[in-house]
Amino acid sequence: MTGGIYRPEEDGAILSLVNVYKTFPVRKSFFSTENLRVRAVDGVSLTVPPGKTLGLVGESGCGKTTLARLAIRLLDPDAGAIRFDGKEITRMEGEALRVTRRQMQIVFQDPYSSLNPRMKVSDIVGEGWLVHGLARGKELRERAERLLVRVGLPADAGGKYPHEFSGGQRQRIGIARAIALSPKLVVADEPVSALDVSVQAQILNLLRDLQEEYGMAYLFVSHDLRVIRHVSDDVAVMYLGKLMETGPAAELFHEPLHPYTRSLLSAVPMLGDAPSERIVLSGEIPSPISPPPGCRFHTRCFMAEKVCEEVCPLLRSIAPGRYAACHFV
Repeated sequence: MTGGIYRPEEDGAILSLVNVYKTFPVRKSFFSTENLRVRAVDGVSLTVPPGKTLGLVGESGCGKTTLARLAIRLLDPDAGAIRFDGKEITRMEGEALRVTRRQMQIVFQDPYSSLNPRMKVSDIVGEGWLVHGLARGKELRERAERLLVRVGLPADAGGKYPHEFSGGQRQRIGIARAIALSPKLVVADEPVSALDVSVQAQILNLLRDLQEEYGMAYLFVSHDLRVIRHVSDDVAVMYLGKLMETGPAAELFHEPLHPYTRSLLSAVPMLGDAPSERIVLSGEIPSPISPPPGCRFHTRCFMAEKVCEEVCPLLRSIAPGRYAACHFV
């Protein structure tokens, strides 16, 4: 089973997003009465298999963080379906959603703002146990201490506050909080982008070790192709609210199909398995408030023709496990 795009026969997927849409209201200016909407996620379908990592990559503003938050119902979709571990959770509410959320957690991008500065670290890590009635008091502190040691922090870290730690250490606290309830899925939203390069490697290795130990699946969001290649089993490439290409990481990096993927990889030539010419994209990314008709990428594409301006290409099967949304692939 290959992740990256939803197929009905993949009943074993831990996460399936089916034709999901999400928009946000925005005004042109403070004095404007015209209500516009940003089309952040525009008909995206994908799957994440159990115990595997799907890397979601794209330029800033493409909608990947919105998609990640939709996946675990931190945001509600405007349309489409979200299935987690075989259950429809799109409109799930109340106690059913609270119980389901034990199995899905998130590691946020910013290790500074994502931790409550007024809470001790043991309380931050153990909050999930407390909410779900799994531990409290001395037992909670002892369990938090063991988990903090597992993620590479000293045993006495639980009695301190977040401001007493470095950025890398704070992200370890965030990871400990995310895995405390032994979830089946962890969304990692740019978890190393705010860290120094040397610390990034440590955190990525920690995440990989924890995945092997706990058997978790990851939806890993990043704009850094090096990080995506290092951690991913499968990759989904996103542009302006839509998926451009999906497939196994090794194949996608060896032979990218979509012109957008090719241009991304050419910007970091050491990622490719063979030398390639630098592809320089012209123009700016169009506004998600009013995206161009046809293919979203045609205004910057070096392969674009008339049909690209008029017809939006579907994400279609090109080869086993490989999908691309391009008329000329």
